[in-house]
Amino acid sequence: MLDEEDVAREFHRRVSTALAGIPFELVIVDDGSTDRTPTILDELAEVDPRVRVVHLSRAFGHQMAITAGLDHARGDAVVMIDADLQDPPEVIPELLAAWEGGADVVVAKRRERPGETRFKLLTAKAFYSVMGRLAQIDLEPNAGDFRLLDRSALDALLQLRERSRFLRGMTSWVGYEQAVVEYDRDARHAGETKYPLRKMIRLAIDGVSSFSHFPLQIATVIGFWISAIAFLGLPLVIIARYSGIYDRGVPSVLFAVLFIGGFQLMTLGVIGEYIGRIYDEVKRRPLYIVKSTANVREHEHDVA
Repeated sequence: MLDEEDVAREFHRRVSTALAGIPFELVIVDDGSTDRTPTILDELAEVDPRVRVVHLSRAFGHQMAITAGLDHARGDAVVMIDADLQDPPEVIPELLAAWEGGADVVVAKRRERPGETRFKLLTAKAFYSVMGRLAQIDLEPNAGDFRLLDRSALDALLQLRERSRFLRGMTSWVGYEQAVVEYDRDARHAGETKYPLRKMIRLAIDGVSSFSHFPLQIATVIGFWISAIAFLGLPLVIIARYSGIYDRGVPSVLFAVLFIGGFQLMTLGVIGEYIGRIYDEVKRRPLYIVKSTANVREHEHDVA
């Protein structure tokens, strides 16, 4: 959760109602909230021992916060779900039914997405289309991080400690028997989205660069064809020069220089993105830092 004071209690109520009669624990990660969210979560932990709270020292980001929750989960099956209630907790029993039917990973796939702008719907569709063509994994279209993992699949996932995390891709990469449950997504219960366009673009870049070398490969291909065209065009320039039809105009040369220069800068940017990811990995900093906990035993799952 990040600044979800208007949602926290309702989220707890709906999860508790949806899982009535089923033994469960609710691991809630506070991703450095600056409102009353930390206080509310601690109050919930005091009255409900099933609630286990992990407070991070600052906002490490959505994917890191989910990772912290997974690190502290103890169940035979674990469900990843955001607290804004766009993903209804009432769907969790359906995920459990698919798990009991033999699936190790159960992906919740959205049928309807009310409350989201046309722009976001179009960009989401474009993202899944691009990932489906470029990534070296089978990514379920129109599915987010809302999913269930069996303990065996979760243990495999937790071995992956890379910093640029794209969890929906990582859960696909680990394999295991996977199933899909479709559901209708709700509008946000209260508050504002914590995933603006900037973060969506960053997540998309992490997804593509984590599971595909295509940006590097396409730069090589385009560079090859530019060189080939230049090589094949050289005789034409020589003939034009000595036949007297050579044009000394600047525009054509300027266009060529700008085109090649722009492509070189774009290629450097792609290379820089991959080098930056390598740099982040070799520093080996922890994925997150736990500030405090509630209903979590000391040193339990002490990993980051």
